Amino acid sequence: VHRYPTHHRSESAQRIPISKDVITASAASAMWFIKDACGIVCAIITWLLVLYAEFVVLFVMLLPSKNLTYSIVNGTLFNTLAFLALASHLRAMCTDPGAVPKGNATKEYIESLQLKPGQVVYKCPKCCSIKPDRAHHCSVCKRCIRKMDHHCPWVNNCVGENNQKYFVLFTMYIALISLHSLAMVVFHFLYCFEDDWTKCSSFSPPATVILLILLCFEGLLFLIFTSVMFGTQVHSICTDETGIEQLKKEERRWAKKTKWMNMRAVFGHPFSLLWFSPFSTPDHGKAETYQYVV
Repeated sequence: VHRYPTHHRSESAQRIPISKDVITASAASAMWFIKDACGIVCAIITWLLVLYAEFVVLFVMLLPSKNLTYSIVNGTLFNTLAFLALASHLRAMCTDPGAVPKGNATKEYIESLQLKPGQVVYKCPKCCSIKPDRAHHCSVCKRCIRKMDHHCPWVNNCVGENNQKYFVLFTMYIALISLHSLAMVVFHFLYCFEDDWTKCSSFSPPATVILLILLCFEGLLFLIFTSVMFGTQVHSICTDETGIEQLKKEERRWAKKTKWMNMRAVFGHPFSLLWFSPFSTPDHGKAETYQYVV
């Protein structure tokens, strides 16, 4: 990281508060989408796997069931969770994670900040932007991202300040539908063993077994993966320390807050059921100003 102008940090260093609007004004855009081949393929695979689970749950287990109540209750629950999971995935993928405007680290712009003698701002040499505190450069997005946690190919985007809520919801809902599908697979196997296999599914017994085993493998794999990721994200939010900051063991230079305050900073203030909705943009209340190290 380069600093501009080049002055060494001293023990008496202070932080200069600069309005968040200054940082995000030129970053606002109607649509955010990363043109990364690997990320796009991973995102498509994610949707195809959810649609496969949808197919097996509906056409192999629920529609052939003789218990109408069982089919309606489980079908409604599974489809609701799947819809919320895919909606969360879209929001996480198409939401600006907190990109810093590119190319604003010009001499004219820095002079317009009217910094005092000895004061400095950080400059990212890769995207030529003024780098806020706790921002990191993403080599895939080719931008500096505020409070960047990591770049996730499964959502084809960085997980940062503006979309962490949607990523957490995505992992939570995927874990829930994985658990639900596993429970239904176990129940369906038991039901078919007790009854005639030709009557418990619209498909042949071999095809039914193969489809259920594949769904069981997929559900178990995603349940483990997303549960671990969900727990990691919640821990990261509660400790107010991103994945990159933990990995690099960066010195903590920001104010320490309670776990509840950190949760509200991500999901919005105050607490409500909207925390669990991917269609609700978090209301962070009174936004804190960003600060540059000087």
